[in-house]
Amino acid sequence: MNLSFDTKLADSYKSYSQKARVLSESWVLSEIYCPNCGDSIYDYDNNKPVADFYCKKCSEDFELKSKRGKIGSKVSAGAYSQMIKRINSPQKPNFFFLGYIVKMWNVNDFFVIPKHFFVSEIIEQRKPLAGSARRAGWIGSNILFSKIPKAGQIFYIENGKEVDKKDVLEKWQKTIFLKKIVRADAKGWILDIMNCIDTLNKKEFTLQDIYAFEKDLSIIHSENKNIKPKIRQQLQFLRDKGYLEFVGSGSYKLK
Repeated sequence: MNLSFDTKLADSYKSYSQKARVLSESWVLSEIYCPNCGDSIYDYDNNKPVADFYCKKCSEDFELKSKRGKIGSKVSAGAYSQMIKRINSPQKPNFFFLGYIVKMWNVNDFFVIPKHFFVSEIIEQRKPLAGSARRAGWIGSNILFSKIPKAGQIFYIENGKEVDKKDVLEKWQKTIFLKKIVRADAKGWILDIMNCIDTLNKKEFTLQDIYAFEKDLSIIHSENKNIKPKIRQQLQFLRDKGYLEFVGSGSYKLK
């Protein structure tokens, strides 16, 4: 995979933002494949509002968000109301995120977040623009990566190093079961438990390890008065879907 942008494509543009858009979109079309099936992706004509790219083979849609430098813990995502509306829509796309180094015009990080990881809790509402601003009162948003489980951040390129295509495709398929979960509260519980597992930062863990998050989970899910049974239910679900392996004596292992 070539990590450098073809800078000649932007020679006719004077605006930095236009150069960055043209170069990043052209690079994605040239180098990136569909994470679901591995086939080529194509760009939509006429600036389709739903997405930037699509896969002809499996019909997955993708929107690209690029950022100069390191992507960091969050990225700007446009108007808050529109973003919430989009992620609650059945037509929402998957999201590509690209971090590039301006000095060399090359890619440092590139990853995809499947649309089934997008819930309203990962969208941060920004403060309204001041009255003196051109768009006074406008409310923007950020996508918070800290609220997305590691399994939902699938890297093609990380810190300038390419990830094997086989690994990208396998990681995508590992959480495809989330597509079938429609209810927001049910999906929220599963993602919260996945985040708890990530926080432990170990391959094997115990039920007691997850029970340690009981207080945090009771704040997030204040309507639920039976947190521990709910934790056990979610771990069993993740085990049944092949995300976890039960190794006995109250212990689990990430697959």
